[in-house]
Amino acid sequence: MTDRLKELSDVGVSIWLDDLSRDRLTSGNLAQMLVDDHVVGVTTNPSIFDKAISGDSNAYDQQIADAKARGLSVDEAIRTMTTFDVRWACEVLRDVYDHTKGFDGRVSIEVDPRMARETAATIAEASALHWTVDRENVLIKIPATVEGLPAITATIAAGISVNVTLIFSVERYELVLDAWLAGLEQAKEAGRDLSKIHSVASFFVSRVDTAIDNALAAIGTDQAMALEGAAGIANARLAWVAYEKMLKTDRWKALKDAGAVEQRPLWASTGVKDPKYADDRYVVDLAAPGCVNTMPEATLNAVKDHGNVHGDSVTPNADDAARVFADLVDVGVDLDAVFVELETEGVDKFVEAWDNLIENVKKAIS
Repeated sequence: MTDRLKELSDVGVSIWLDDLSRDRLTSGNLAQMLVDDHVVGVTTNPSIFDKAISGDSNAYDQQIADAKARGLSVDEAIRTMTTFDVRWACEVLRDVYDHTKGFDGRVSIEVDPRMARETAATIAEASALHWTVDRENVLIKIPATVEGLPAITATIAAGISVNVTLIFSVERYELVLDAWLAGLEQAKEAGRDLSKIHSVASFFVSRVDTAIDNALAAIGTDQAMALEGAAGIANARLAWVAYEKMLKTDRWKALKDAGAVEQRPLWASTGVKDPKYADDRYVVDLAAPGCVNTMPEATLNAVKDHGNVHGDSVTPNADDAARVFADLVDVGVDLDAVFVELETEGVDKFVEAWDNLIENVKKAIS
């Protein structure tokens, strides 16, 4: 039987699972996925925690009862449960972390999404989460909002590894790269060990297709409709071009010589939302040596079952990706407006999930 996930790993793609729950940990499911599915990392977000804690599982009952008995606030109870899961997952992935010298074996936890537009609060929250989880292989997720950019710099400068999330446009990604580099430069100035500071940049894919397909449908011309489903993958491929361009700069080379490790592009939002598209497309068409792809389990299983892995599918297609975006502009898509809408919607969705989690935990401990 063809091991398609191993083929993907052999290309140089790090396979991370975009999901975590107490049931995955207690059952040994996560540990087994490291063996069976070549999973080498885990990402979480507010929606994932809402689903895990507010769902039908009784795995959190004892911790909720303890929180109630101790008189914890809702925020304290949620932080206790989420950091417990992330710390446990870090332990499960510790061998991977050691074997890969910190590149993989990582588990991400996001700052409170309500702080996405507050720089100082995000910096403080990132530090608190890092301290609370207290594991070398944790990544603190910070949104790539305008307010999040200086928080990324400050957190990296403090020696904390970061997963930058909610990146939608290449232009914003270039600002993320600048914020990360500035953080490393400050960390170097402070005498920190740069080899210990890792980062990934989570570039969202399927949501871009959904938004731009809607814009194309509103335009409705044959030329516009011919571009359906092309934007998400092209956008990510152009981000890869920006990443490779950064690696050639003197600024990066100076940091690399001082021991720094590159901030790897991570493809997020890889679950296909439109059933007319192949369910493995955001994985097999975005395979490149050195990237990370974080997948919901359904997408991982799709690749495992029938994924058509065909080597590096990013680097050779940069020119085609540029043409797609030129054509999108030509048919009248307002790309700037689309990306602003996507960021606003992304933040709002995470806040909504967090608010829902707060309400459910409040009922449980009141």
